[in-house]
Formats: sequence, C-alpha cells, structure tokens
Amino acid sequence: MVPAASAVASRGGTPPMNPADQDLAPAGPAGSLRTADPAARTTTGRRAPRRRLAAGLVVLAVLLVAAAVASLVVGTRPIPFGIVLDALRDVDPTNPDHLVIWELRLPRTLVGLLVGGALGLAGAVMQGVARNPLADPGILGVNAGASFFVVVAISLLGVTTLTGYVWFGFLGAALATAVVYGIAAAGREGATPVKLALAGAAVSAALTSLTTAVLLTDVDTFDQFRFWQVGSLAGRDLTIFWQVLPFLLVGVVLALCCGRVLNTLSLGDDVARALGQRVALSRGLAGLAVVVLCGAATAAAGPIAFIGLTIPHIARAITGPDHRWVLPYSMMLAPVLLLVADVLGRVIARPGEVQVGIVTAVIGAPFFIALVRRSRVAEL
Repeated sequence: MVPAASAVASRGGTPPMNPADQDLAPAGPAGSLRTADPAARTTTGRRAPRRRLAAGLVVLAVLLVAAAVASLVVGTRPIPFGIVLDALRDVDPTNPDHLVIWELRLPRTLVGLLVGGALGLAGAVMQGVARNPLADPGILGVNAGASFFVVVAISLLGVTTLTGYVWFGFLGAALATAVVYGIAAAGREGATPVKLALAGAAVSAALTSLTTAVLLTDVDTFDQFRFWQVGSLAGRDLTIFWQVLPFLLVGVVLALCCGRVLNTLSLGDDVARALGQRVALSRGLAGLAVVVLCGAATAAAGPIAFIGLTIPHIARAITGPDHRWVLPYSMMLAPVLLLVADVLGRVIARPGEVQVGIVTAVIGAPFFIALVRRSRVAEL
C-alpha cells in the first residue's frame, strides 16, 4: 500500500503538514526554511516588550525620585530645592531649614519609600497566591492583626521600641492570615476567592474593634498612638528606618523570588502540581514574604489601607499577568503613590496635616468600589 503522503505527492500535491514541523515549512515562493530557533522568534516577539518594560522601570525610578524630592521640599514650611541640596550635602545645625530636612522630612520620606514598596509587593503577592483581585493586606485582615498585637504589646507589656514590638507585628500578621485562611477553607468548596474576601473583612472588623477597645481603656496609649493607628509617616525618625530596614529587605527578596512561582500557581493547583510545583511550599514561601512585609510596614507606619489593593492592578495594566514584572512594578509604583498622598496630606489642611492613611483611603475607596462592581472579580 502506498502511504498517503506519497500518494498525494504522486498526484503533484503537497503532503499534509505535521503541526510539530511547521517551523520547518517553506516561508514563501523562494522555498526558504522558516527558522525553528526560539531565540530568533523572540527577537521581535519578546525582547521588544522586555525592553519596553525595562524602560518603564527606569521611568518609575525617575518618578520615585521626583516624589521623594517633593516630599523633602513641600510642606507647611516651604523649602527651596537648593536649600534641600545644601542640607543633604552639609548640614548646618544652626539653620532651621536644615533641621527640618534632617529631623522631619528625610526620615518620613525614607520610611515612606520602605513602607510603600513593602505594601505594594505584599498586595501583588497576595493577589497572585489567592488568585483574587480583592486580596489586600488591609482587606484580608493582615494589617489589622499586626496592629492589634502591636497595640497589645505596647499597652499591656510596656514595649516601647520598634525592635521590640515589630515581632508582635509579625505574630499578629501570621495569626490573622492563618485565621482568615482557616475560615475560608472550611466547607466543601475550600478557600475560594470570594470566601477569602468575606472572611478577611470579618476578621479585620473584629480585630479593629478589639484594637479600639484596648486603646479606649488605656488613655496614655491612645494619646501616644492615635495618629499611628490611622497610618502615618509623621513623627518617624531615622532610628525607625534603620530598625525596620533589615526586615523589609528580607521580605523584598522573598517576594521578588516568588515571580515564577506565582506564574505557575496562577494556572491552578492541579496544573501547578503537574508541572512539578510544590504548591504547599510555594504558598508557604509567599505567605512568609507577606507576613514579613506587612508586619514590618505596619509596625513602622501603622495600618495603611488600599496601597496593596490598587497598585498591583495598575502594575498588571502596564505589564500584563507576568508576575516577574508585576512584582517590581508594584514595588516601584506603591511608594510613589504613598509619598504623593503624604505630600497632599500636608498641603490640604495647612497649618496642620491629614494623615497619609486617610488620604490613601480617600484615593483607594473609589477604585475599590469600581473593582467590586466589575463582573469578573472572582479570581485572576
């Protein structure tokens, strides 16, 4: 029997093509072979977008520098940019503008950079792990858990230093995460995105109420931390920056290492296991990164909402779903938003100021409402 391909060829036709061999098919009348080299195909298909995304990171770095400069220049006491440069180069203890820069604005700017990057990364990791666009350290109760344990440590145990109560922030963030996941996982369907959001909202409300109860029964603690409770960069000094820096560096490294893991988990647990992914270990690594980032950020600046919710969506709108780009974009975009919100809080209520946690809530609440009203909010 003559094979089908030979029969077709004997009639002057073209044998049917195996889809796996299409890369070796003639490209045109000249009969030149189309290359099967993936690197050659990615020259126009992948490298150009990568260059564009890398250029976007450079643009974000410029915006971040601009936001930091605005944070140093703008305030109740306007200080020209030239004086800011002079103060950074060689501080004069007798110059009041130099003292304002070094003792007030520079510390809050540096803390804002760290806290913003931590919250943006934590939100992106949480949304990737939960496959839920509503996942956020504030909405899922992580910030509320860290806040409650920090306030308890300060009020009941007399802990007054950041290096002391930051561990309570980690513990509260971890326990709140475990409680939310445990509640959402109960039942036949498991921890679905909607159940996670509902459980997180309930746990967050309960912990916030307990935190308020502790503060109302301790007037001294309430007076000392009432601005911290709404989330603020005011009053932070360089000591807090140096104390929280090691924890946040560890959290940033862990989070950035989760890019490929989150890409695999986004395909679903079954597919991830089929591809050789250790799902439980991957979720544990991502959860550890979130706990470290949220615990340290909350201990440094208090609970700041909506940063972790809004920023990852903006990052995905620019980069697409690849978490290897979503994570660094979130880390760069979040401090820009946080510093801009802090600057707005200084100028809209002069000579006083509105705490940055309130400003970010005002900015993020409309975005959250619009996100909830979308038809596809169940999962990413």
